[in-house]
Amino acid sequence: MATRGKTTFICEQCGYQAAKWLGRCPDCGAWNSLAESVTPSGPLPDSQLPARRSVPQPLLHLKTPPEVRQTSGINEFDRTLGGSVVQGSVILLGGDPGIGKSTLILQVLDRLCGQDRQGLYISGEESEAQLKLRADRLGLTSPGLLVAGETCLENIFKILEELKPAFLAIDSIQTIYTATLPAAPGSLVQVRETAFRLVQQAKLLGMATFLIGHVTKEGVIAGPMVLEHLVDTVLYLEGDRSHAFRLLRTVKNRFGPTQELGVFEMQDAGLTEVPNPSALFLAERSLETPGAVVVPSLEGSRPILVEIQALVSPTTLALPRRQSSGVDPGRVSILVAVLEKRVGLGMSGQDLFVNVAGGVRLTEPAVDLGIALALASSYLERPVPADLLIFGEVGLTGEVRAVSQPELRLKEGRKLGFSRALLAKRQKERLGEFEGLELLGVDSLAAAIRSILPGK
Repeated sequence: MATRGKTTFICEQCGYQAAKWLGRCPDCGAWNSLAESVTPSGPLPDSQLPARRSVPQPLLHLKTPPEVRQTSGINEFDRTLGGSVVQGSVILLGGDPGIGKSTLILQVLDRLCGQDRQGLYISGEESEAQLKLRADRLGLTSPGLLVAGETCLENIFKILEELKPAFLAIDSIQTIYTATLPAAPGSLVQVRETAFRLVQQAKLLGMATFLIGHVTKEGVIAGPMVLEHLVDTVLYLEGDRSHAFRLLRTVKNRFGPTQELGVFEMQDAGLTEVPNPSALFLAERSLETPGAVVVPSLEGSRPILVEIQALVSPTTLALPRRQSSGVDPGRVSILVAVLEKRVGLGMSGQDLFVNVAGGVRLTEPAVDLGIALALASSYLERPVPADLLIFGEVGLTGEVRAVSQPELRLKEGRKLGFSRALLAKRQKERLGEFEGLELLGVDSLAAAIRSILPGK
């Protein structure tokens, strides 16, 4: 016999559960974040349980159904999905408000929908008239793209039963609510329930679904990343609204590799893909200027050449400033300590500024050597040669370590006209000769500085 349901209060920020309402969450400290939720307090009878989906079978005897894929024609977008959109997959697109998520999905649906395929764009934030104005600006012409303004999940399911579209986009998941729950739209309970039911419907109908979610001030989608565990693919659209570039990064993908990167440029007619981002990022780079180096960063399977700029300047402040954009500030602090302790450069009384040109965010350790040499170049007022490509990981003892996939990085540098490359000595010995590039191997950061920044 089923027992009565009990009421719990769940924090919308961290998921903490309490038996009664509290003004402040004891776990994360957020105010007014606990929302009411009714959960069953005991087991349900068999008559109320859903039917079993399958029975256990030997793994070796299972047959893999063929994946039905369709390319959108936007190569930078298809790259982040592993090559194409998989039928029945659920894709979550996150990003800051106004970064271009709705624009990108509208352009993708316009390419996917043709004479024999329909796509449905559900907007909970904009009216049909506003969508029409945006479509005219973007130059959308697909006859199979339908739009509707709706926020109730039950009404959306009725539309899906009538149309049975091949593609569905929800903009945004925070505006959708189900009438079966008393919580407000955008709350953790509503977002989790509506997203779960949309995922189930997408799998049932074999409908590729795009969910758009805004990123909160904490940098997560709709609370404590509850949606990332429900969907098949998670994409983040990054970039500074003061820059024209937008980076589409893959965080999770069940149908392809992760950490792939697509590069777009925001123009009047929408987002335009950038097929060769390295050439674009280096188009305005500084030649023979102290503090500027070029590093090859590997984003998924794509090498991208970017310029790292550093400025080291004497300060009159008691506490020197340490600012960085595009790289981890903690990593920069470690490299500064290595330069002081292992190389002997006195940077304690200097203001330090590090920037990655173009608004790119670098996370891999292969850019350590480039950051350290940019700082040393600015401090010593000696420019790094313009034809030199630099990559390598720097350890706490000042040694230079090998990094992954050096061949891809070197090929990209050779394609853009670089004639020399500085890398770890052990990696240089393993590679031997590389056609079109002179390889310079160093075993320590001090040796690298002596090699390319000669002087007293």
